[in-house]
Amino acid sequence: MTIGRRGFLRGAVAGGALTPLLAGTTSAASASATAAPPRGQGPTFRWLGTSGWRVDLPERTILVDPYLTRFETGIFQEGRSFDPATPLTVDTATVDEHTADIGEDGLILVSHTHWDHFGDVPHIATTTGARVLGTLTTYHVAQAMGVPAAQLSPVRGGEVLDFGGDVVEVVRSLHSRNRNHSVLFPGIRVGVPDTPATIADLPEGDTLAFHLTPASGPSAFLMGASDFDERAVRGLAPDVAMIALPSTSSTHDYVPRLLEALDRPRTVVPVHWDHFERELTNPPVDGTGSGMGVADFTALVRRVSPRSRVVVPEYLTPSTFD
Repeated sequence: MTIGRRGFLRGAVAGGALTPLLAGTTSAASASATAAPPRGQGPTFRWLGTSGWRVDLPERTILVDPYLTRFETGIFQEGRSFDPATPLTVDTATVDEHTADIGEDGLILVSHTHWDHFGDVPHIATTTGARVLGTLTTYHVAQAMGVPAAQLSPVRGGEVLDFGGDVVEVVRSLHSRNRNHSVLFPGIRVGVPDTPATIADLPEGDTLAFHLTPASGPSAFLMGASDFDERAVRGLAPDVAMIALPSTSSTHDYVPRLLEALDRPRTVVPVHWDHFERELTNPPVDGTGSGMGVADFTALVRRVSPRSRVVVPEYLTPSTFD
């Protein structure tokens, strides 16, 4: 039986209507990302799979946890064990197709340094010149993978950064826990390590979330893992919340507590639920295994935040939010 990443993480290491995100409309995931919207128009969001986003603003493009390569590690394969020694690779053609145009004014926001969030970031940064914001571990590991230090901005959480009127608030956050209340590949890097070669060489390295308030358009809360610091998110009150589905029940009342702390956003978008070792082809394949699926998540959101609508994303499909 295929257990999926969510099921794997359980044992590894020791109201709102359901709405498809179809606005704007490229149906296949092979469609290239288009140019940024005209000045004065609100942001356009494209889901890159896992917890990744491309956000096109009139002034710049922001990438969040951009991971497009999708190689096999054994997490999803029936009859195959997860292999921490899986080599790191980059599908440069696919990554470039959807990110090469972001330019030096682009921003790359990294929640943490696990491979399915950070693996493509060094290639994107070195080929586009975009600035990378992330933890001190991100700062050190990115240098080990060829990104110049001058292109990296280490952050801790609490920073409120202005990029020409587009405000990025860095939010201290937490990584999801498996059923043993532990974390896959824990650890930090306090100096530049040897060049990472396998997925196990990319530790969690602490976790961040981000609250984006663009010069025009709705604010958005973007997270990369299914846990959070309740005190850090309280008061953000985003219009849109990209929420990672919980992999286990180890975090007490994760969804109800998070929605309350965020002041029950009017739009909730579930992320990190897809099978991220398959091609970026719509419709996405559920990879939650024995973890919480989208239908259960939607029902829970409807119960605890009935005024929120749940919008289920499809890969690389442009959408705007009111």
